[in-house]
Amino acid sequence: MNAGPSTSAEQAPGEAGQTPSYDLLLVGGEVPGAGRRDVAVRGGRIAAVGAGLSRAGARTIVDVTGRLVTPGLVDLHTHVGAGYWGIDPDPIAWYTGVTTWVDAGSAGAYTMARLPRGTGVRVPALLNISAIGLTGRTGEGRDLDNCDVDLAIGAVLADRERIRGIKVRIDTDTVGANGVEPLRRALAAAAACGIPVMAHIGTAPPAVDEVLDLLRPGDIVTHCASGIANPLGASARSAHARGVLFDLGHGSGGFAFDVLEAQLEAGMPPYTISTDLHARSVYGPAFDLPTTMAKLLAVGWPVADVIAAATLHPARALGLNAGTLAVGAPADLAVFAVQPGGFPVADAHRQTRVAPLRLVNEATYVAGRRLEPRLPAPPPPWIPLTDAQRAALARREHDIRALLGTPLVDVSGLADQFPRPKRSS
Repeated sequence: MNAGPSTSAEQAPGEAGQTPSYDLLLVGGEVPGAGRRDVAVRGGRIAAVGAGLSRAGARTIVDVTGRLVTPGLVDLHTHVGAGYWGIDPDPIAWYTGVTTWVDAGSAGAYTMARLPRGTGVRVPALLNISAIGLTGRTGEGRDLDNCDVDLAIGAVLADRERIRGIKVRIDTDTVGANGVEPLRRALAAAAACGIPVMAHIGTAPPAVDEVLDLLRPGDIVTHCASGIANPLGASARSAHARGVLFDLGHGSGGFAFDVLEAQLEAGMPPYTISTDLHARSVYGPAFDLPTTMAKLLAVGWPVADVIAAATLHPARALGLNAGTLAVGAPADLAVFAVQPGGFPVADAHRQTRVAPLRLVNEATYVAGRRLEPRLPAPPPPWIPLTDAQRAALARREHDIRALLGTPLVDVSGLADQFPRPKRSS
């Protein structure tokens, strides 16, 4: 796998003897699969990628020597906005490198208009087959009147550029006695619109094999390494072989190391790495996408493969113009320090492995604009937290207050901005 641009996508400095003028030039960074390269941005898009690009005329030059420069990360499974699960992506995006947040079914046909659009990041969406979306914790598939195929088709056609697929949760709490019927309806709506389905798997009934057997090539099964659904049998192997895309979808309960390792041994690697980041999992065990990516490093995946599964692959899965450094693509970029060492990481069931390194984000750009720091809101009152999580949040608030409450510099760092006039003697 190769998350970076190929040599054919590179441009030499200048065209027809002219010196290029760039809005932003990142110099000296390592581009996965391409080595040391400069990355130039003009008009919010990638203008050139190559070695030794001219600095003449560049408005902003940033030296990223020794850093990894990747496309902005694409998280295929998140939940933004209001409702039980939704979060604000901006306070997380700026320090994680995630520039594209695919909202996975927070909104249905009744609520799609309320899904946030005006954030600093990109938020394509998967429409929930249930028109009410995820206004509550679960149960949206119990009333089949809400799983209206024609209503879903109409919602997709009304917002075709943003809605890239249909989402359906298939577990006993969500569907009750309806089994896989919500999935059948999701597939019908998706087929009519020529888009994929993302199916959540979890607690049976219905059995995970019933879900997997209905999915088509290009459809997505999220929580693919779930320790609850345990998709390891013949149906999982058949689905993977016919081109169903396996998505990690970590979340609060959707990922188990032992299941992932068994799938890898059976030749069923995930195609995409996503967090299922929401109002619960953001406090752990998922935390964010770089932390989730470290869990794939902990089971032996190469860095380039991990980056591809969080950039190029999710973009391809939904046909997004993202996850690439190709010339002309949106200039969504992430700059990471590669920090070596042994880093313990945990799955949803507190099984641990050790990652040999981690990617620490140092800058995130959307359309060539660097995202500024934002503070997160406190957790809503319905989110269950451990005593340790509450204590950590209190410590973080204390530390932020102390940091911002301390004068930025002492007198040696100040200038006399309005000098007093000299008095005549």
